[in-house]
Amino acid sequence: MPFSASRQTANEGRQEKTMRRINATGKKESKRVPYHFGKKLRMVREHKGMTLKVVAEKAGVSESLVSQIERNKVSPAIDTLLALADALDINLEFLFEEYRRKRPVKITRSDERRTIPEDDVTYEELAVSDRSEKENRFEAYAIKMKPHSRTHRGSYGHIGWELGVVVKGVITLKYEEETYELKAGDSASFPAGSSHMLENKTKESAEAIWIVTPPQRFTE
Repeated sequence: MPFSASRQTANEGRQEKTMRRINATGKKESKRVPYHFGKKLRMVREHKGMTLKVVAEKAGVSESLVSQIERNKVSPAIDTLLALADALDINLEFLFEEYRRKRPVKITRSDERRTIPEDDVTYEELAVSDRSEKENRFEAYAIKMKPHSRTHRGSYGHIGWELGVVVKGVITLKYEEETYELKAGDSASFPAGSSHMLENKTKESAEAIWIVTPPQRFTE
């Protein structure tokens, strides 16, 4: 077994003390929602035709502790849970699959986009990450450029990176002293610390999808 008997006994002792404290106060000290996976453990055990005693012996814990866990009377330590999963030959993912963090999908309908005009250039906000996403914040927008138009705010540099793809027409990217002609389907990415701007030199309208991280333009 990967866990010593003394260590397991100590874990059981901590768990039983926690239960006594909860029973004595009549309420839990933590506001966290407990993981009720005891029913799953019992279901697997019974399906495999294993008794509480057999599972307890395989896991190196007491029979009473297994019973308490199955009845959701106590939350086991992680090493106890690993031992039980090993005894029942199941993966931990099976026990926790209902408790996967929900990651919301944010939908912005075409008629709900915030529009920011800038002379002959229009920015349609596609997405702005939540402020709580400190490490993965970004903003994305559709740029619609009329003939012979250019962006202005991009003429200065800022922290972060930019990534864009032209979806219609031809757009010229000016980055520092260099110019790059981007046709529909072409993309460009660059560190945004240097001066940069987009220009439509043609007689036709042009469009591009642009992503900036961290957000610069549309944050409030």
